[in-house]
Amino acid sequence: MPTLEIDGQQVTVPDGTNLIQAAAALGTEVPHYCYHPGLTVAGNCRMCLVEIEKMPKLQIACNTRATDGMVVRTKSDKVLRAREAVLEFLLVNHPVDCPICDQAGECKLQDYYMDHDRQESRVPLQSKVQKGKAIDIGPLIMLDQERCILCTRCTRFLDEVTGTGELGVFQRGDHCEIDVFPGIALDNPYSGNVADICPVGALTNKDFRFRARVWYLDTAPSVCPTCATGCNIDVHHRRNEIFRFRPRHNPDVNAYWMCDEGRLSYKRFQGEGRLLQPVKRARGAWQPIDWKQCRAEFAAALQDAEGPVAGIVSAQSTNEEIHLFRRLLESRPGGCIAGHSWSPPDASRDDFLIDADKNPNTAGLRALGLDPGSARALIERALKGEISVLLTYRTDLSRICNSEEMDRLGDKLQHVIVIDTHYGPSVEIADLVLPIAAFAETDGSFVNRSQRVQRLRRAIAPAGNSLEGWRLLGDLVAGEGTAAVEDASGVFDELAAGTAAFNGLSLDSLGGAGAPLSAAPAGRE
Repeated sequence: MPTLEIDGQQVTVPDGTNLIQAAAALGTEVPHYCYHPGLTVAGNCRMCLVEIEKMPKLQIACNTRATDGMVVRTKSDKVLRAREAVLEFLLVNHPVDCPICDQAGECKLQDYYMDHDRQESRVPLQSKVQKGKAIDIGPLIMLDQERCILCTRCTRFLDEVTGTGELGVFQRGDHCEIDVFPGIALDNPYSGNVADICPVGALTNKDFRFRARVWYLDTAPSVCPTCATGCNIDVHHRRNEIFRFRPRHNPDVNAYWMCDEGRLSYKRFQGEGRLLQPVKRARGAWQPIDWKQCRAEFAAALQDAEGPVAGIVSAQSTNEEIHLFRRLLESRPGGCIAGHSWSPPDASRDDFLIDADKNPNTAGLRALGLDPGSARALIERALKGEISVLLTYRTDLSRICNSEEMDRLGDKLQHVIVIDTHYGPSVEIADLVLPIAAFAETDGSFVNRSQRVQRLRRAIAPAGNSLEGWRLLGDLVAGEGTAAVEDASGVFDELAAGTAAFNGLSLDSLGGAGAPLSAAPAGRE
């Protein structure tokens, strides 16, 4: 491991570390555009030039490996003059788009100009080379060629990560431009990543375009709930509204990337279809009730049960919710619980990040001792009249039985209680509906396909009058004579103490990258 000096400070780094990474270890940023840690080195922007003792010329930090005894200067007069020259060159033909550019607030061209340049252009506006603007190149991406600085991050991503190669560099000299190849659209399952890695405003996301200035947005780290991969994401939100998901780096899960399916999934958690108020069925119609009355109705339904009380919990639920739901059912005489994990037969999948299992916590169900395929057997028992009350948690019964069986369930069961986020077929046969928070509105954890426990954090408040699932279930369990639940961390501690797979873990210990299960659950695939 080489030890070197950067701006008067010594640092020891692993073999193969480049100077951008070595400086970052000391908290020093070496400005750069073309370099990205998830891509090969191109070395074409020249922004990361640094001075190295005993070398006659400045060197690019992105393609210079740290060696023992190296002395590097990132802020010398020679380096600063070079940065000014590079920035002037990059801005020669750049349009004055900042007030209307969607990249404003996260544009490295703006940031570095203010830090290192601040000089007026020596090229009149009318003499600048003009290129294409607002070019629709795919379902998710808009291209503005005039803003492009030819860092080639996008072309390398499409060549090296997706292998689809839709973009290339065309023309020569100052007329060079990024564009799609003739007759081809930028339409692959990971196209949104090119907007994430673009350091300027050349490639922008059409879904987010002109919706918000980024400096107004708050960010919460979370986990994508779209499939079993569990890509780490940042939830960008403002005033209780989600504006976008973006990938968050995790080398053990998704590196720097996420799929477009997960990126756009934020829309389904807000808007039409959300359950916003507890309701009960009275004389064939829905009657809104408050939470106090709802808890009383819930307790009465279980108290009046003439036979066993059963529940189905889906793999859309957090570990904390599964644990508390199981406690609620197992506290009842003859109570039983089944797990449910459903995905469409034609579910999208690939060999990279997209998993055919469209549930974020199938592995969590198994780790907590529930068979994800056991719901059908429980439904058959209910159809035979062996169950009196059925509770469903984040579960769509139409994924387990057909419409005729749904009608029969409504007739056979004494009570059907639905606890969910969205209106669905299950509500049609329910007597009592309890609305709960979506994944971005609650704290908790999922276990992904690699048996890694990952934490999600509440970004926005629960919609309407809904409650976090762990809070609601904690109240219902407390109604059975146990202590109330104070927070999701306490629930996790409780399940970790009683479940071998989670022993030794806590929500805080998961950090931002998660941690492997302590022990492999039996029966996992």
